[in-house]
Amino acid sequence: MRVLIAEHDYPIYTQLLRKAAPDLEVLSSGDSAELSRMAADCPVWLGQPDLLANLLRQGHSPQWLQSTWAGITPLLVEGLSRDYRLTRAVGIFGQVMAEYLLTYMLGHEREVLARLMSQVERKWDNRAGQSLAGRKVLIVGTGDIGQRVAEFLVPFGVQVHGVATAARVQEPFVEVSALSDLAEKVGDMDYVINLLPDTLQTHDLYDAKLFARFKPSALFINVGRGVAVVDADLVEALKEGHLTGAVIDVCRQEPLPQRHPFWTAYGLLLTGHSSAPTSPVAMTRLFIDNLKAFQTGEPLRGEVDFAKGY
Repeated sequence: MRVLIAEHDYPIYTQLLRKAAPDLEVLSSGDSAELSRMAADCPVWLGQPDLLANLLRQGHSPQWLQSTWAGITPLLVEGLSRDYRLTRAVGIFGQVMAEYLLTYMLGHEREVLARLMSQVERKWDNRAGQSLAGRKVLIVGTGDIGQRVAEFLVPFGVQVHGVATAARVQEPFVEVSALSDLAEKVGDMDYVINLLPDTLQTHDLYDAKLFARFKPSALFINVGRGVAVVDADLVEALKEGHLTGAVIDVCRQEPLPQRHPFWTAYGLLLTGHSSAPTSPVAMTRLFIDNLKAFQTGEPLRGEVDFAKGY
C-alpha cells in the first residue's frame, strides 16, 4: 500500500509511519511539484487539508484521504472532487482543548490578567478569586471534542449544558438543546464556548442580536471557526457591556490583519489558533487504526458526510 503524506511536518509523520507500519510505502516531499507527481499513483493520502486541496485542484484524487485537522473546510470548496472517502481527525483533541479552555476559564475566575497589571503598577492585589464550582457553561457543538471537554469540566463542579443540531440526551450534559434554541440559552450562562464546525448553518451565528442576550458577566470563547462570529458585532457588544470578555482563538482571516479591531478591542484576548495543535504521535495512531479498517472494509472513524460538511 502506498501512502502520500502532505504535511508541513512531513519528516516527523514519515518517520512515525515507517516505524509503526514498515510494510507501507510512504511517499512525501516538501516540494509541491514532487508531491503532485507522487499523488498520481497513491491511493491513500494523509495530511493537512490546505495542501491536499491543492492536489485535488490539480486533478489528482485518492481512494481515501485522512485529514490531520479536525476542520476540513479547504476540501469542501465548490468544484473540488468529492469522489473519495474523507476522514477528519477525531479522538485526539479532547484533552488538549479542555486544557486550553480550563486555562482561560480559571484565569478569568482568578483575574490573572488584572493581577498582572497590578504587579506592573506595583499595587498589592489581594482581591478574592472566584471558583468554577457552580458555574454554568454552554458548549455549542457537542461532537467528539465537545463531549470530551464536558467530561473534563464536570469534576470542577461546573454545570455543563450543550447545543447541537437537534436536542438530545447526552451524558454528561445537563441538557443538550437544538441550535435553533441557542438564543434562549445564552442568557443564563457564565461561559459560552463555540466549538461548531464551518457549515452554512454556522456562519454569522454570533451577531449583535445574540450577543445582546448574553449575561453581562459572561465570557465568550471561540475555538470553533472564525466565520461563526460577526467580528464588528462582538467588538461593539464588548464595548456596550453585553458580555464581560472574549477569548478568540480562531478568526475569519488568519493571521489577523494588522488593522483588524480585535487587536485593540476592550476585553478581548487573542490566542492565535493555538488551542488544540495536532499531535503527530496521536494522529499516526488514528491513521493506522483507520488504515486497517479501510483495508478490511470496516467503518472509518471520523468519516465525513460531504452533504453535511462534517
